[in-house]
Amino acid sequence: MSSSRMLVCYSSTSSSDDDYDEDGDDFSSKSCKKRKSAIGSSEEDHRVQKKKRSLIGDPERLPLPDTVLEMFRDVEDQCHEDRSQHGGRIRSFQHERGNWASYVYLPYIPDDSFPELLEQLVEATRSGGINLTQVEDFHLSLSQTVVLRHHWIQPFIQSLRTSLSQSPRHVCLAEGLQVYSNSEKTRTFLGVEVSSGHAQLLELVQVIDRTMEEFGLPTFYQNPSFHISIAWCVGDRIEQLRNISTSILQTVVEQTEEGVFPLRIKYEELRCKSGNKVFCFPLR
Repeated sequence: MSSSRMLVCYSSTSSSDDDYDEDGDDFSSKSCKKRKSAIGSSEEDHRVQKKKRSLIGDPERLPLPDTVLEMFRDVEDQCHEDRSQHGGRIRSFQHERGNWASYVYLPYIPDDSFPELLEQLVEATRSGGINLTQVEDFHLSLSQTVVLRHHWIQPFIQSLRTSLSQSPRHVCLAEGLQVYSNSEKTRTFLGVEVSSGHAQLLELVQVIDRTMEEFGLPTFYQNPSFHISIAWCVGDRIEQLRNISTSILQTVVEQTEEGVFPLRIKYEELRCKSGNKVFCFPLR
């Protein structure tokens, strides 16, 4: 996020068929007669069987019925659609089997009073014509979302673990509403921007970037605006949401109980989410 990303194969082998094809070349006529007598087959039968094989085709390359192909195509298309869109969201990159969307972040556990404030903010934006969806897992991103091949995950995580083992714990504060969008402008976010502890976060980003460079992956944004996204909507609604945030939303924030803002983000560990797996990195 920037501040302005079956085919089922059937195969069969039959050694009896192979031997049968080679009978005329590899065995004497006496052996052939004994073999024919044993299996009750004649030369004519042999020719008929060969003709049938030529009409049917290679038994190892039997085509799948259209009904089967369509069945699996439907499953594949449905999987692609389900993963590409969740609540109207659009993927920043094409889903491919074996690719894992991954990013590094600081988790944020809000105070008990924060959900009430968030509900007030979402309600206020409705009066301005925008329907926001609350974020489910609050976090502060320290990397872009990158694509990891499955066999990269373990070495990537090990590199991060080694690099971050000497990074100290810290506390940062976030206050003031800001509007953000992803690079493709397919989603707009309402976030709370970090106001204290920026330098320490940059140090963590530098450590993470070294691992990104090691794997040929994009590093974090230049001059980043560290923030916690709290709600989002589909599409490019930056200007409209910005106008609301500077008036209605700021009024809501000012009327909240003392202690809700600034958000106090105490980080003792970093996390990396890769696909459906989450890896934790304790800080020193």
